[in-house]
Amino acid sequence: MRMLCSSTLIGEFFIIGFAGLVAMQTSDVSTGTVWAVSGTAMVLSVLLCGMLGRPGGVQLGWLLQAGLILSGFVVPMMFILGVVFGGLWWASVHFGGKIDEAKRRFAEQEAEAGSPA
Repeated sequence: MRMLCSSTLIGEFFIIGFAGLVAMQTSDVSTGTVWAVSGTAMVLSVLLCGMLGRPGGVQLGWLLQAGLILSGFVVPMMFILGVVFGGLWWASVHFGGKIDEAKRRFAEQEAEAGSPA
């Protein structure tokens, strides 16, 4: 799960940066505010990559997804990109958990097959 979720978060890092550039040019929000919010979200997306194995890491990821969608009020295209990345986040958590479970079962089977009976 960590690999898929981390990939999604790194993709969001770039999307947030590009959205900040767009917001700086097209919105009435001050440049300092845009970069304070965008920069914080970008740092959070990278920090979350390391927090995924800890309690609350995935939940913080969901909060980042909500923030991404809400940023559509400043950059309307972010409504669409936020929903897309929210779907990617769900898929990363859902299917990543299934992959982790399959790996665990495979390792157990390998351990049983390798041990003398």
